[in-house]
Amino acid sequence: MVQNGEGQAGPGQEGSGQDGGARPGTPFGRGCLIVEDRPDTLEWLTGLVAESFPDMTIVSATSLREARRRIEEHRTAPRWRLALAVIDLGLPDGSGVDLVREIADGFPEAQPVVATIYDDDLHLFDSLAAGAQGYILKQDDPEQVAACLRRIEGGEPPLSPSIARRILERFRPRPDARPEARPADEARLSPRETEVLTLLARGMSAPEAARAIGLKPQTVAGYVKVIYQKLHVTSRAEAVLAAAQRGLT
Repeated sequence: MVQNGEGQAGPGQEGSGQDGGARPGTPFGRGCLIVEDRPDTLEWLTGLVAESFPDMTIVSATSLREARRRIEEHRTAPRWRLALAVIDLGLPDGSGVDLVREIADGFPEAQPVVATIYDDDLHLFDSLAAGAQGYILKQDDPEQVAACLRRIEGGEPPLSPSIARRILERFRPRPDARPEARPADEARLSPRETEVLTLLARGMSAPEAARAIGLKPQTVAGYVKVIYQKLHVTSRAEAVLAAAQRGLT
């Protein structure tokens, strides 16, 4: 079921069999919040998300204020589990980076993904530092954007190809640069923590990493928490960047 900013079912979505709520005795379904102020772009993003994740309930907001209201409504009486948030950066009443940070802090299981026209280091790394799990450029081909979104199901961060290259370039040593000491010792990661970080940086989810090294998923989840604390990061994307700095990718 797709809802617009006023909470009504969107056109063409009737009869989908999804009511946005949890039926008695069944677990909550997944939900996606799309925050975009341009009606045409909002419609486009809604269609892409609906195509990529047919089981998701989709709600939308056109401003920071409306998005925060929807989040508070969801927190008070959840009818689905917030799994994904697709957020524009240039909103009429502020920066989407603030919303990325609030969702990353308040809903650790959700994946905040930025969808923007800004293809520059400042917006990219500010977003990742705030907790964005992906960064998609609106000007990319729609099929490419949809493919980026679908990577979420495989535990991969959704990144536009040019953004992925930008991240790699940022941390690739220049031929004329003097070698610098890697910061691994500063974080004092244990060998097992380094192993877990390496697997995460290679695209594995925590359960997949647990199977690869023969540990329980809960144990690996504990390692991930400690890794985040030691590296002073709050998201998988930041952890992958830290792994790249340490030469673990």
